[in-house]
Amino acid sequence: MMDKTPPQPRTKRPWREKFRCAFRGIKLGIRGQSSFSAHFFVSALVLASALVMRCEILEWAVLLGCIGAVLTVELLNSCVEKIYARLPEEIRQGDFQVLDIAAGAVLLASIFAGIIGAVIFLPKAIALFAR
Repeated sequence: MMDKTPPQPRTKRPWREKFRCAFRGIKLGIRGQSSFSAHFFVSALVLASALVMRCEILEWAVLLGCIGAVLTVELLNSCVEKIYARLPEEIRQGDFQVLDIAAGAVLLASIFAGIIGAVIFLPKAIALFAR
């Protein structure tokens, strides 16, 4: 028989607590995720390259947007993986393609970020080495 008690209303949390939870979520998403570490490392290389190649402010904005998008999608992928791991075995054994779709989202974001990086960096690299 189903429990007929109404759901308890959520208490309002102060903003400080919301931010604490959000930062904890980022930390949990980063921890133990080798792919996040790889994206983070490539992001550091991109930022160093932007410094060396003296990118303009708009180029910085686009590069930071790409980095933010890839890291955000990677965190969402980690979230999907955590949820998937908690599903009952009969669902996981079926044709449940959510992990592939989430990984595809990360790949797509990474590919487009790489293309945008190439559009920004290749002309600068060519000009640098053509001197």
